[in-house]
Amino acid sequence: MSALPLLYLDDHLVVVHKPSGLLVHRTSLDFHETRFALQLVRDQLGRRVYPVHRLDKGTSGALAFALTPEIGRALSTLFETRQVDKDYLAVVRGWPDEAGEIDHPLERRLDDAEIWGGPLPSGAQDALTRYRRLATVELPWAIDRYPSSRYALLALHPLTGRRHQLRRHLKHISHPIIGDATHGKGHHNRAFAEAFGVRRLLLANTRLAFVHPATGQPLDLRCPLADDYASVLDALGWGAHAR
Repeated sequence: MSALPLLYLDDHLVVVHKPSGLLVHRTSLDFHETRFALQLVRDQLGRRVYPVHRLDKGTSGALAFALTPEIGRALSTLFETRQVDKDYLAVVRGWPDEAGEIDHPLERRLDDAEIWGGPLPSGAQDALTRYRRLATVELPWAIDRYPSSRYALLALHPLTGRRHQLRRHLKHISHPIIGDATHGKGHHNRAFAEAFGVRRLLLANTRLAFVHPATGQPLDLRCPLADDYASVLDALGWGAHAR
């Protein structure tokens, strides 16, 4: 795999564009994988890097790493205390309302505690996602019992950072993200793969904004869509939202 595109780099932190299909770091949930964003960025910069948040394996977009343990702790705190603005784009099944808020607690999911032998937490956590509908399309695909199929492009703004939050929240309102093998529907995922030649989760982190923990200056970092994702939007007539 070639070097990951750099969105930002200074002496304290780096933000890269992670492709779909790449894990952030090693996990026993994908024990067979041998390449990780953490490893690639470390080798690319020639120095140790420290993860401060994660993106799902299938999600592409902006991913931050700290370059020192101190900045790592500070950045992790910003994410944990909801001081980082995150924006995503998702292609979903159906036509949700023009705008809405998904306030739905989510049960905790297994995380790195299972790897390191720590206690596994249990119970539901508050989870909040806001969304706006950017575009819609109706395609002549007879899937399930309907003669045509509707899809929408959503701008997503999670206010909390629960594991798989966006995928689980969109499933909760019956508008799963296309390409989600766990929470979506296989018929729609396969239809997109066959029509557009793209077999990936159509979810991307397009923006990270936070106050730099070392300089105190605001950072507002935008991440373009990956070419494979942008090609789908172009095909659907939504190219203006891919730029």
